[in-house]
Amino acid sequence: MYDEEFLGIRVPLPRATVPGELRELAYPRFTVLLDTRRRLARVTGVNVDGATLLDLPREGEWRLDERVPAAAQTGPELYARNDLDRGHLVRRRDPGWGTPAEARTAMAATFFYPNAAPQASAFNQSKDLWLGLEDHVLEYADATDQRISAFTAPVLADDDPVYRAVGIPRRFWKIVAWADASPGGRLRAAGFVLDQSELLDVSEGALTVAPLGGFRTFQAPIAHVERLAGIDAGPLVDADVLPRTTVRGEAAWRPLRTVDDIVLR
Repeated sequence: MYDEEFLGIRVPLPRATVPGELRELAYPRFTVLLDTRRRLARVTGVNVDGATLLDLPREGEWRLDERVPAAAQTGPELYARNDLDRGHLVRRRDPGWGTPAEARTAMAATFFYPNAAPQASAFNQSKDLWLGLEDHVLEYADATDQRISAFTAPVLADDDPVYRAVGIPRRFWKIVAWADASPGGRLRAAGFVLDQSELLDVSEGALTVAPLGGFRTFQAPIAHVERLAGIDAGPLVDADVLPRTTVRGEAAWRPLRTVDDIVLR
């Protein structure tokens, strides 16, 4: 399960601040807070030890978690015969560290459906950027022991378009946290938002994915991510590396085109 002491600084798993039917599911080195009404994760948290990450072959088949009723999680029927991908929230490689046996067990656990969220298959370069955010922070944190904690989930909005009785998230959020190289290690964190709104259309009752356009990726104040996602991010708000701003709303978000646009200090 997610370890809140992993960074040497206590970082609790963010908690939902909106009403919901929530179930906490522990897996090796990560935790999923599942909203059983929406059938998708409200929060995920994973510990990543970059110093002992293993590059193992991709193994695993998506499967339901038997601890939760099938009706409380999205299953294969949502992704059949359409342009939706099963998007890992906790990335397959993130918990894959330590001994080979430990890494294989943890990586296989990322294929439980509570750790999946529907993402349009028509990704452009923004997908590579989104998936590379944690790697970029690991490289930046190389001056310490290469440990990070990452939190990711869809934004479960009330007006998400409904497809096959599931609200399809238009946005995803991510917060990455690490301890810097200062004496004692100071908590630092960065928040991000990915928007797939321009790709999804269910206006005719069926899902269509635009062939052009793409995801837009932003670095956003963690205080904004908190409100957008309906979570309490605890100490991560004060640890934000983005300078504080009085700018309201999305005008304060920083568009990202490459990792060079990311602010980490």
